[in-house]
Amino acid sequence: MSSLPVTADFPVRVVGGPTAHFVYGGLRFLTDPTFDGPGDYGRPGRPQLTKTAPAASAPGDLGPVDVVLLSHDEHPDNLDTAGRALLADVSLTLTTPGGGERLRESLGERVRGLADWDSVALDRPGGGTVTVTAVPAVHGPGPREQVEPVSGQVVGFVLTGEGLPTVYVSGDNASLDAVREIAGRFGPVDTAVLFAGAPRIPVLFDARVLVLDSAMAAEAARILGARRVVPVHYDSWAHFTEGGDELAAAFTAAGLADRLDWGKGS
Repeated sequence: MSSLPVTADFPVRVVGGPTAHFVYGGLRFLTDPTFDGPGDYGRPGRPQLTKTAPAASAPGDLGPVDVVLLSHDEHPDNLDTAGRALLADVSLTLTTPGGGERLRESLGERVRGLADWDSVALDRPGGGTVTVTAVPAVHGPGPREQVEPVSGQVVGFVLTGEGLPTVYVSGDNASLDAVREIAGRFGPVDTAVLFAGAPRIPVLFDARVLVLDSAMAAEAARILGARRVVPVHYDSWAHFTEGGDELAAAFTAAGLADRLDWGKGS
């Protein structure tokens, strides 16, 4: 792949953990909203997760949000108490089929669960549409049918529209096979928002990674032909085992360092 400069067709603001904010096609999107402070989180019978740093912004700092792209609702590092409260003020939350059922009691018609390759067309201000397509994600090592009973359903998203760049939001995905399938349908992509961090939990899957590690993220970028990569979900939690330094080193080793955008956009 030839070296190309990162061109920020639209700014992406990484708030911390899996949470990123961007305007696309005139619509304001937010990924996996997490705004609670540092501390220990988790439900009884589930591994406890420790948040180590606060979000860079409070929900009120972001302004109104039109659409939340929620990769899954069952883990506190992807949807926390403050994030759930925010959903009540959002016109539409897109998530997994199971998440759609769980959140419908509180959100009603403002939540929609999407199976793989389901699409929804969203009206753009001033005319036209943005299409959001649900794409596969596997939250752990191995076949999906073995992973989901342990770590639950996860969904990724691809955003497209006439005259707009193609955007991929991976969600908590550890499968390069899934990335290849997505690239086959939508590649090359202009912007890939890749969840990374190589999270590991000793009691799950023999401590193998639950989401892309840094080398896998670089390989995912190569497979997708991604012109820009915005890494998220690699900081602020104790179960992440690789951070920004490891991501930068992996992309440098792959000859893709110029693709990285660390999400400092407004």
